[in-house]
Amino acid sequence: MKLPGLTEGQDPAGGSGYDDHPPRMGFFTDTSVCIGCKACEVACKEWNHVPEDGLDFTGMSYDNTGGLGADSWRHVAFIENRRPVSTVDLGLPGMGPPAGTPGIRPDLPASADEEEGQLQWLMASDVCKHCTHAACLDVCPTGSLFRTEFGTVVVQEDICNGCGYCIPACPYGVIDQRKEDGRAWKCTLCYDRLGEGMEPACAKACPTDSIQFGPLDELRERAQARVEQLHEKGVDVARLYGHDPQDGVGGDGAFFLLLEEPEVYGLPPDPVVTTRDLPDMWRRAGVAAAALVAGMAAAALGGRS
Repeated sequence: MKLPGLTEGQDPAGGSGYDDHPPRMGFFTDTSVCIGCKACEVACKEWNHVPEDGLDFTGMSYDNTGGLGADSWRHVAFIENRRPVSTVDLGLPGMGPPAGTPGIRPDLPASADEEEGQLQWLMASDVCKHCTHAACLDVCPTGSLFRTEFGTVVVQEDICNGCGYCIPACPYGVIDQRKEDGRAWKCTLCYDRLGEGMEPACAKACPTDSIQFGPLDELRERAQARVEQLHEKGVDVARLYGHDPQDGVGGDGAFFLLLEEPEVYGLPPDPVVTTRDLPDMWRRAGVAAAALVAGMAAAALGGRS
């Protein structure tokens, strides 16, 4: 898919005017090894001085954060889901009970689980996707949102005027306004750490390497190899999300290995940059305005004669 503002094969940093820049950096989150420890959430808050949020027990899940927001730049989701019994005994974190559990082995008595599907517990650390073509950049009137030399998208809170245009523009619902001052906030992929050659705080704190950081091209190769490894082990449900440069946002700078359909994780199945049609809309508006002016001029000249 050809995106406005980028030439064929051009990387986001180059398209933003960086002639000499480092490789595009990003995240690969492998949810198959996420243990839900929330170390990434804590590290993100501590390094970036993000205010407290999600300390109330909801009573609905161990996921007390609830989702991404102005005060939650990383969110570890705990998702309860049911799958057919034959697909859950995989020996992966959150993918069902160990072998030998009643209702799993064919030599043991069947249970209601076989009819309804065995409960699985999916865990995934979500974050801003740092899209190749980011609609939030298109609609920001102050330049508060900008593309870095690493290809990431950052909010400069000191020049954000709180207009909120970026919030509905994001196809993932990532950006949020802080109630206290109305300004927009989101993950910066630890831009200050990248400038010093350090990895982002969340990736540094992850004990299982579920969150992997590095050059995006290398991460895509690593992710594909991981999917093939899981498929060889019989985990046919493993799939990548947000890795494809040909998708509706030109590929994400933060992509995921999922063990279910994207909708199960609260992710849009086919995200599309919300400003995709803006150039055509402006062209059509220009043509309509020109036609209106021509019509008015013709009417005025006809009236004089």
